[in-house]
Amino acid sequence: MAVCTLYTTQSLNSTCSISTPTKTRLGFNQKQVVFFATGKRIVKRDGGYKITCLADKTVVIGLAADSGCGKSTFMRRLTSVFGGAAEPPRGGNPDSNTLISDTTTVICLDDYHSLDRTGRKEKGVKAIKDGIAVEKPIYNHRVRDLLDFSIYLDISNEVKFAWKIQRDMAERGHSLESIKASIEARKPDFEAYIDPQKQYADAVIEVLPTQLIPDDNEGKILRVRLIMKEGVKYFSPVYLFDEGSTISWIPCGRKLTCSYPGIKFFYGPESYFGHEVSVLEMDGQFDRLDELIYVESHLSSLSTKFYGEVTQQMLKHADFPGSNNGTGLFQTITGLKIRDLYEQIIASKAAAPLEASKA
Repeated sequence: MAVCTLYTTQSLNSTCSISTPTKTRLGFNQKQVVFFATGKRIVKRDGGYKITCLADKTVVIGLAADSGCGKSTFMRRLTSVFGGAAEPPRGGNPDSNTLISDTTTVICLDDYHSLDRTGRKEKGVKAIKDGIAVEKPIYNHRVRDLLDFSIYLDISNEVKFAWKIQRDMAERGHSLESIKASIEARKPDFEAYIDPQKQYADAVIEVLPTQLIPDDNEGKILRVRLIMKEGVKYFSPVYLFDEGSTISWIPCGRKLTCSYPGIKFFYGPESYFGHEVSVLEMDGQFDRLDELIYVESHLSSLSTKFYGEVTQQMLKHADFPGSNNGTGLFQTITGLKIRDLYEQIIASKAAAPLEASKA
């Protein structure tokens, strides 16, 4: 599980630090957001990072998914929502998924694959929330109770297989047999440790084969569902047209260009592992991202700062995987919701001492 820690130093004009044994980055003196995320495998170099932040300015977010399911792309979208151009740390591995900007930091936890488990216990995440410096990585399934919000990327087996062929066969030169063997080898651990986490997530992005093309197995057209748990503090589910209704919508026409097989949206209440949820679904892909504003205008509770922010973010990262379908759209929307949740939690923590002094 990836753990994302968010903190700000602006209000106290104090310093937080991200340090290595040889170098420390200090003095942000502005809003800082730190995401812990699993990404591709990296090798530990001259020691790990240390993260220190303020106890009353910390929010912890969890992100879980299988290998090759888009975690790295999702984290890049998240950092973009918070602002700043994220780059690998200076002097570090240029291919690392550890990214640092003036406003955000993504700490890749996949050192887990090459290091032992010493110290990777739930107390590590608790230490971060208490303002105590810890060394990354932190990897433990028991941190669930310490999370302020959790997300799961759920990619169906059919789509996952198509993606892995594209990534490992077309881009990395692996054989079809080796890809199949890799998937089969990972399956027991995935089913035992990764897949069960989705039932506990506050939001799930589920990626499935399209229903617009019968018997499609290419995985190019996707049906994506944003499953949002009801009753989560500081989080209000996004809805289409009318909150709580069941709606099917085909937006193709004069305001939205759609080539075959078109686009179809769905919204409605459902039950997910015994939890009441709201589901927003998109099947198909966009021909022109600039026309996404038409769809955005019919969605509510997006937590945007201005009209068209979703469309702006999508256009900004048009070259990211999934930008023309529901994966990019729902990752962007989830990022905006996390930003809003973060701001609400920080405001609540700031108000608590004032309320206590009045009592």
